[in-house]
Amino acid sequence: MKTPDISTAFTAEDLQSLQTTVERFARQAIAPNVSAWEAAGEIDRSLYTQAASLGLLGLGYPEHLGGTPAPWRARNAMSQSMARYGGSGGVMASLFSHNIGLPPVMAHGSTELQAEVVPPVLRGESIAALAITEPGGGSDVASLRTTAVADGSDYVINGEKIFITSGLRADWITLAVRTDPASKGASGISMVVVPGNTPGISRTRLHKMGWHSSDTAHLHFDNVRVPQRWRIGDEGSGFKMITGNFNGERLAMSAMALGFAQACFDEALSWSRQRQTFGAALIDRQVIRHKMMDMQMRISSTQAWVDAVTRQADANQCGAAWVAEVCLLKNHATQTMQFCADAAVQILGGMGFMRGTVSERIYREVKVMMIGGGAEEIMKELAAKQLGI
Repeated sequence: MKTPDISTAFTAEDLQSLQTTVERFARQAIAPNVSAWEAAGEIDRSLYTQAASLGLLGLGYPEHLGGTPAPWRARNAMSQSMARYGGSGGVMASLFSHNIGLPPVMAHGSTELQAEVVPPVLRGESIAALAITEPGGGSDVASLRTTAVADGSDYVINGEKIFITSGLRADWITLAVRTDPASKGASGISMVVVPGNTPGISRTRLHKMGWHSSDTAHLHFDNVRVPQRWRIGDEGSGFKMITGNFNGERLAMSAMALGFAQACFDEALSWSRQRQTFGAALIDRQVIRHKMMDMQMRISSTQAWVDAVTRQADANQCGAAWVAEVCLLKNHATQTMQFCADAAVQILGGMGFMRGTVSERIYREVKVMMIGGGAEEIMKELAAKQLGI
């Protein structure tokens, strides 16, 4: 996973300007609308064009495709700030689903495929999604059963995918398929881009514990025909693309989890200063101050770890030890999010159980962060393997 070439240095001033822009955007365009979007089950499509106009969708993509080259420290700063001030994982999952759908296209797709797929997504005109997980498959990617059988210059695709973020509205679906039906392992897997309006695709909405504002779908492919020119890279190379893509996803999720932990801390601190009990503010109680410091301790350690792993990514120091770090960081960051969400709900008391508070929403979103991108148990096992243990 290489950082895109950056022609000009991304300075500290650039980073501060980006964070200020993201905070303003999150406070004005996201936070006031989250409850309505949660009720609707999806975000307003205009949010894509708003984010695109600020350059947020294109951050980290090459200029010739409409993006802005940026290091991981900038991309993670954006994710962290958006999570902290927007306070919704569902919004972020939908708005930035292209950041898991497009990387395989960018890393392995032809110039022609990139030019066709990427620019409209970065302009906010199209939505991109990644479809790998299958019913009963989970993290066992090598066992996927969706097939793409060659027929002349086309592939005919049959199968199903589940838990697909932006699956209901995706205009482009980066799809993992088995192009060698005789192979039962990783060697027969390929990646192909499928337009969302292709005949034979049907979509079913999934109802979730959290991320209510993110449209999540069960996708069915019934004799879906696409040109082979939409294949990403060589046949049989899909498994390696998938595993490489996961590293970036997990790093981004770690930054998001950190931002959500900070959002819980912010709300708990504000509430504890305002809430009066028995003649004094909650923050005047030692037990509350200690609980706040337990939150801050975990936030600070996570921030230091995110920064360290991000620096390595920007230096292209992404060997086996770094992959292990990303896996363990993802566990640590989501555990920090879990701890802070639980502590914040406890501090808010009855209000923490009410819809509309940031902490209640994040509390419901914790588990998808701990499972998505690779469950804790998978992360530990992968880290151990990378470290030769």
